[in-house]
This record gives sequence, structure tokens and C-alpha cells, in this order.
Amino acid sequence: MAINIEEISSLIKEQIKSFENEIEIENDVGTVVTAGDGIVLIYGLEKGMLGELLVFDDGSYGMIMNLEEESVYAVLLNNSTNIKEGDKVKRTKKVVEVPVGGALLGRVINALGQPLDGKGEIDYKETLPIERVAPGVISRESVNEPLETGILAIDSLIPIGKGQRELIIGDRQTGKTAIAIDTIINQKNKNVYCIYVAIGQKNSTVASIYEKLKNSGSMEYTLIVNASASEITPLQWMAPFSGVTMAEKWCQEGKNVLIVFDDLSKHAIAYRTLSLLLKRNPGREAYPGDVFYLHSRLLERCVKLNKKFGGGSITALPIVETLAGDISAYIPTNVISITDGQIFLQTSLFNKGQRPAIDVGLSVSRVGSNAQFKVIKKTSSSLKMEISQFHELEAFNQFGSDIDQETKKILKHGEILEEILKQNQYVSLTTSEETIYLLSAKTGLIDDLEVDKVKQFLSSLYRYIKDFHKEIIGEIEEKHDLNNEKLEELKNIISDFKKEQLLNNGN
Repeated sequence: MAINIEEISSLIKEQIKSFENEIEIENDVGTVVTAGDGIVLIYGLEKGMLGELLVFDDGSYGMIMNLEEESVYAVLLNNSTNIKEGDKVKRTKKVVEVPVGGALLGRVINALGQPLDGKGEIDYKETLPIERVAPGVISRESVNEPLETGILAIDSLIPIGKGQRELIIGDRQTGKTAIAIDTIINQKNKNVYCIYVAIGQKNSTVASIYEKLKNSGSMEYTLIVNASASEITPLQWMAPFSGVTMAEKWCQEGKNVLIVFDDLSKHAIAYRTLSLLLKRNPGREAYPGDVFYLHSRLLERCVKLNKKFGGGSITALPIVETLAGDISAYIPTNVISITDGQIFLQTSLFNKGQRPAIDVGLSVSRVGSNAQFKVIKKTSSSLKMEISQFHELEAFNQFGSDIDQETKKILKHGEILEEILKQNQYVSLTTSEETIYLLSAKTGLIDDLEVDKVKQFLSSLYRYIKDFHKEIIGEIEEKHDLNNEKLEELKNIISDFKKEQLLNNGN
């Protein structure tokens, strides 16, 4: 009987191929060794990728977080208690992705993009990975376009530009979230999409924010990503990354996006919890060593792209909570060094009734007047210095020593400035209102008014200018600038109106 070499050769090749397929299948299926606290140790999965989505026997999902020599650590992405030792785990060969696109607007979703608002499934067309490399230097351009907050103290003293990352920092209950929500409400009709990411907040708090945004008509251009305190830790860790991925899709289409991370101190705590359960080494204040990298790779994705790359922008307002005003703690210093400035809210100012309770000395915008309308820049140029001078003299005056007329004048001017910068929540100011208020204060024309009558006077003044000098209001809103002649004319209008008011009050 003749030996057919070709037949034997093909048989061996088939067996080798079959053997390789078996190895491949073995590499794609792992076995649960231990499971607890939302962390699963899996033997096998030699070809598993960091951040890869896994499927368990009971239909639960997990994500690879640690790669060991013969095993991997994964975190569960749903609250399953059925996973036990010996269960099989399959690779999906895909990293964790979330839905993106316009279908998300107006919705409340979790970190995986699943709806939480009871409005049915989301009809999305595309998904993108939650972890992506930040755009490079070549694709970026400098921040040069203002993001209007409608909050006078911010727009005049600490301007925020589109593509900037401005930290809001302060103790508990000092109005951090209020500033962020007011900024979202002020983006109505300004072609800015907004994303509010709630990390570790109470569901009732998120529900009240949703109602406020809905009632103001802001949910039309807003998306809420909610990873509440009752959610499992991995979803609290994932939420801001999901939010910024959704923002990136719009940014690449040339749109402007505002994203609020509320708050990153709770995000750091969630990551610390995961890291300690994954047996990673704790460092300063028991946080893992890569917690800085965690926030830097998140915030570096917030950019202003140049025209060649679409010209879109992602403006970030990360919120960080301090304890007793300590901004030198680990997480606050981390985020301060990553961001382009901070708005520091002081408890003592808040309790004194100065709201928003912005500490002018510790607050800064590293983009500065590049992100400010020219008319606001002209009318607020010396404002920060005047307020700082007032606070210095106010502290000195507490000793009760006699003060001269010049010092009294500075103190009265400072009181007027502080009164003008007070603003109620959900009350946004237009650029023309801010200009008129700032010019009235800058020129000292209203320094002789009683402090408690300043707000009433300014409201009457704005209504008068709107009724009888529409062309000035129109020019400010359209061009965001006034030449020197127009500014002088506006000063004269303010002066004449004040004289008329005094005469009427006298009669």
C-alpha cells in the first residue's frame, strides 16, 4: 500500500489548525477564582486587554482592571450577587463603550448609557470607548472665545473661555453646584451642548436639578449622567469618562460643549475604593499613586480644537469639595495643578450673605482676559484690585481706629462693588446688563447711594436704557464692544438718570 504524503500533510495541518483553535478558545474563556465586593479574580484570559468588556455565565458584565501573569482582576458593571467560584467568563474582544450622539440630549442616563428617566430606550447610532487618548498639541488652539456664565462676578473677575478647564472648589454647602447649574441655564440659545455628570450625589438632588433644568427649558440641550451614591463603585468611577466621551463626539463635529463633573473628590474616593480592593498600593493619604493620572487623563480630553480638526470645544467645570477650606489637601492640589484656574468659594463669605461666595484673592483664571468680551474687559479692568484693596482696609478697620475721608471713600466704594456682585441663584445677566452694572460701579457714579438701594437703582437704570436707548443695548449684545465715544455717552446717560432719580425722590 503506497503512502500518500499529501494526504498525511493535509491531515497534520488540520490537526495543528484544530489545536490552535482550541488554544484560542481557551484564551477567550476564563474561570472565576474569587468574587466579592464587586471585584472578580479570573484565571486565564491570557489575551485579555485592559478595559475589555467581559460576559459572565449569568449575563452580568465586567471590565478588566488589572492584568496579572496568569489571571486578571475585573470589576462588575452591574450589581450581581450570583457570580461564584468556577463560573466561566468570556471575552468580548471589545473595550467598554458608551452610546454617543444627539439622541442622548434631554435624557438622564447611567454611566453605561442606559436610561434612568423612564422614557424608554435610547435610539443611538454609534458607540465610542470610554478611555481615549487626548487630542495632541497640533490639533489644539489657544482659548479665545468667552463662555458666558451670566454670573457677573465670574464674567468680570474670573472669565471662562470655551475649551478651558476651570475648577470650582470650596467647602460643603457653599454654592458650587449652583454656579455650574446657572452656567448651564445661561447657555440657552447659545449653541452650547451641556453635560452634567453627577458622581456620588443623592438621587433626590439629581432629580431636583433635572426638574430645574427642565422647567427652564435647558434639558433640550442638556444630558445628565447620573452615578448616584446608591450605584456600585465601578459606575461612579466610570461616569466622568463616559460623559467626556459623549462630549468628544459633539466636539469632533465642530460643536461647543460644557461638561460639569460634580464632584471629583467623590470620584477619587470611588477610585480609591476600587484600587484598594484590587490590592494596589495606597500612597499619600491612602490614595493610589495614579490618582493624579486618573484626573489628568480625564481633564486633558477637554480642549479647544483648531478649525482644521473641526473647531469644536469642550469646556470643563470640575467641582472639588474641601474640608475646612484646606486647598492644600491631596485631591484639591492635584486638580488645581491640572486645571486652567479655580473659582474658590469661601464659607465665611457665604454665611455673610455674599453670594456667589467667591474669594477674589484665591480665585484665578489662567486664560484671563483672552476669554472675555471687550466691553466687559473695558468696564472691569481694575475691579479685582479695588475689591482686594477694600478687603485689606476692611480688615484693618476692625481695630476701630480713626480713618480719614479717603479711606472712608474706598470702603464705601468696596461695599457698593460687593453689593453689585451679589446675585440670586437662577438669575442670569445678559452682557448688556453686566456692562451697565460694571460701568456704574467703575465710574463711582453710584458710590453715594445707600447700599441697600443699589440693586433697585440698577434695575431701574437698565429698564430706562432698554426703553430709551435701545441702540446701545443692541450694539453691546451684537458686537460685545463699545468704542470710547459710546462708553462716554453711556456714562452720561447713567449720570443724567441718577440726577433725575434724585430729583424725583426729592419731590
